[in-house]
Amino acid sequence: MKLFIKAVCIAFVLTVIYSAIPFQAECTDISNEVFRLHILANSDSEEDQSLKLKVRDKVLLYTQNLFESSKSKEEAESLISDNLQNICNVAYKEVLDNGYDYKVSAEITNMFFTTRYYENYTMPPGMYDALRITIGSGKGHNWWCVMYPSICISSAADKDQRAKTVFDDEQYNIVKNEDYQYKFKVLEIFEKICSCFR
Repeated sequence: MKLFIKAVCIAFVLTVIYSAIPFQAECTDISNEVFRLHILANSDSEEDQSLKLKVRDKVLLYTQNLFESSKSKEEAESLISDNLQNICNVAYKEVLDNGYDYKVSAEITNMFFTTRYYENYTMPPGMYDALRITIGSGKGHNWWCVMYPSICISSAADKDQRAKTVFDDEQYNIVKNEDYQYKFKVLEIFEKICSCFR
């Protein structure tokens, strides 16, 4: 009986892994088409969290035209790279204007994101390229969004239009369909296991 239960458990695990692999490939394709923004607050104090949101607003305002005019993720990333110091200066000025003297850094990085929900969109877990802005010690709760395609800075109609031009039908269905939550959770576990071997 114990052997039978072990066999059923192994079969279940293998089935889950086997079904996750094609889904994981689609999700990897999505992550390769997306450029994200990640802002780390100095701390979790109410003041530092408020400051983080003010920095976010200034950075989004400054970068809005860069992302809305981009025709590809590579173009968007190149524009950000070319303007990285200016973006850092915008963030730092907002910190100073609010009476703080925290250092601010800005970098383009490739990092793991868990499943994230943005109004009508869900971004699957995985490794994403991102503009990361760190305020002070960067030990506070963070804020994130999708900068390309411009999901976090566009109207609802524009978001759909931009997403449809970047993602194929299957990928668009994945990011718009709430029925994938279970698969996202399995994929998140799968990605965390895989990241241990990177």
